[in-house]
Amino acid sequence: MTRIPTKDEILDWIAAHPTQSSKRDIARAFGIKGADRIPLKALLRALEAEGHLEKRRKTYRDPDRLPPVSVLQILPVGSDGDLYARPLEWHGEGAEPKVLFIPRGGEPALGEGDRILARLAKIEDQPHAYEARLIRRIGTNPLRILGIFRKGAEGGRILPIDKKSDKEYRVAPGATYGAKDGELVEGEQAGPRTRLGLPSARIVSRLGDPSAPRAVSLIAIHEHGIPDAFPDEVIAAADAAKPAPLGKREDLRDLPLVTIDPADARDHDDAVYAEADDDPDNPGGHVVWVAIADVAHYVTPGSALDREARKRGNSSYFPDRVVPMLPDRLSGDLCSLHEDVPRPCIAVRMQLDATGEKIGHRFTRAMMRSAASLTYDEVQSAMDGELSGRIVPMMSTVVRPLYAAYATIRKARERRQPLELDLPERRIELGEDGKVASVAFRPRFDAHRLIEEFMILANVCAAETLVAKRRALLFRVHEEPSPEKLESLRETVQAAGFTLAKGQVLQTRHLNRLLEQAAGTDESELVSMTTLRSMTQAYYNPENFGHFGLALKKYAHFTSPIRRYADLIVHRGLISAHGWGKDGLTPEDEENLEETAKQISDTERRSMLAERDTTDRYLAAYLSERVGTEVAGRISGVAKFGLFVRMDDTGADGLVPVRTLGAEFFHYDPESQTLMGSDTGVVLGLGQRVMVRLAEAEGLTGAIGLELLEVEGKALPRSGRSYGGRGKPVKRKVGKAKAKAAKTKRKVARTRR
Repeated sequence: MTRIPTKDEILDWIAAHPTQSSKRDIARAFGIKGADRIPLKALLRALEAEGHLEKRRKTYRDPDRLPPVSVLQILPVGSDGDLYARPLEWHGEGAEPKVLFIPRGGEPALGEGDRILARLAKIEDQPHAYEARLIRRIGTNPLRILGIFRKGAEGGRILPIDKKSDKEYRVAPGATYGAKDGELVEGEQAGPRTRLGLPSARIVSRLGDPSAPRAVSLIAIHEHGIPDAFPDEVIAAADAAKPAPLGKREDLRDLPLVTIDPADARDHDDAVYAEADDDPDNPGGHVVWVAIADVAHYVTPGSALDREARKRGNSSYFPDRVVPMLPDRLSGDLCSLHEDVPRPCIAVRMQLDATGEKIGHRFTRAMMRSAASLTYDEVQSAMDGELSGRIVPMMSTVVRPLYAAYATIRKARERRQPLELDLPERRIELGEDGKVASVAFRPRFDAHRLIEEFMILANVCAAETLVAKRRALLFRVHEEPSPEKLESLRETVQAAGFTLAKGQVLQTRHLNRLLEQAAGTDESELVSMTTLRSMTQAYYNPENFGHFGLALKKYAHFTSPIRRYADLIVHRGLISAHGWGKDGLTPEDEENLEETAKQISDTERRSMLAERDTTDRYLAAYLSERVGTEVAGRISGVAKFGLFVRMDDTGADGLVPVRTLGAEFFHYDPESQTLMGSDTGVVLGLGQRVMVRLAEAEGLTGAIGLELLEVEGKALPRSGRSYGGRGKPVKRKVGKAKAKAAKTKRKVARTRR
């Protein structure tokens, strides 16, 4: 007879392998086969009866686990000098786990009784079960100041970089944190404000050279006026929040919903599950669940949290930090769908037929428990045959059914023909020193597309439900290109040898056909870039004008309420429409929808600009060490003052000033987006392959200067005119160019007839 493990051995195994906790997994781990499984089963039942385990379907989980972000209270210093803390929200039946607090340099000193928000890491083979790192001390929310430190005889001063602030802060000798003159620092107000004299501050972080990478995102945040400090009342409201009870919610905790996110995701606001539909009237169909964090439960209309979230409009994401729409207590804890932790949600169950068409859906306000926090990489690797230990038990029950449902949705997508601009996403990796370690393009897996399609479908369901119930909502609107932009696109692709027919209502399928024509040719990137430039910017509106890019008549944002206020409005609409509680959309919300739509559309653009500026500065700082090198690229923009070139290796855009192109005059044609040399006749336009030399890169401004060396594999021709003789354009050359363009247009016109 095989030796049966002890209770402690079983509990240790489950703690170490939370995703391999079925009876079969446990039996395999201890080499138990055949009839010997009977005493193992009895032992598992005994552990369950004693409260050590809870059975969920066919798996056993330890209920006594803390979420990765928790509120703790500091305990008296131990005899060994270590600082321990106790969790204030412990729901397990066993004794509270022991948590060791790990301080870092520069953090405020903590004492007995202090309450903190901390990030936890599970620890094995130690007297303590977790180690905690400080996020912040609860109840303290001092004013933060970003500025340049100027050293003085007694301490020094902080000169804020915020252009709107003309106030300086005095720093006492013992509060400089070792800052040097001219360094960029982050400080916090020390002591009460006074009417007379300068306010006091203490330096809490040294960011070094203001032009260094570490300071880049902070500068962008302040330049664009993105609020990065929460008011005291908002922090207090978030700290006072408690986990939502089950109440009247539908209990989905046994449904193996999983989150699939990037490896560096800061929060988890959506979870998915799919299975074959057992309805005999729907052969080959699937049921797909999408569960979204129930932020509306915590952020109620008119509250301090609500006002601040509306003001911010959305979270802003930078390579080294996030400026969240909601405080950490909510965004990183109570509203984040962490693995194996009960969380309130609003979920939609969608029924798909064998062709991928949605034939029904229903919404529910529920309680869920994520079965696993997975990453795109590990899910895709598992489907490609590279299985990791924790995902093996989930392949047949979770992962493969998701891909099977996605395969049918792709069929529906192909029929719908949304715009297929699958543009690469750039990823900036920072090293421990805050500098750019590498720049690459994020891979695009089916795992990404799967989640995107499920989220789009859930968003459609939300819009359809609220329209059907005649409830107010914010639509995500993407209008078709303007006639002017469309004509510009038509002329550009025509010059490249492709056609975009006139005289018909433009649909995304027409643009997709154009992109397919160009695919695999030298002009492919030119056509893609020009098509992208012709698109209008999406925005929010209480009126529905459709979503051109997705080829959808009704579309609303529902799936990211942690980071977008628009989604919170849609959640409230669903709550009101279904009568789920008093925290739904109020008459005041409805009355202000138009103003709210404009506000959050503006904050979205603000974040995009700040994120773009940050990326530009990081890339410029990264390239500053490569000045003088030659790089291949493609012309991405044309202006009267020069050419913009997108470099292949980093995706960074640099400027070739027109003055560096030679002594001849270059005529700018805004219609064809070209520069033409008046002496040589050389034409420089969108999409051309070029070789450039990196002439300058300035991290503080994000400016990248380039020198043009080759165009389409040939050296740039130079005119015989000297720089000193440069003057007005040679009209004969420009006239010939215009005549040639007119002749081309006449030929095209005759061909069309």
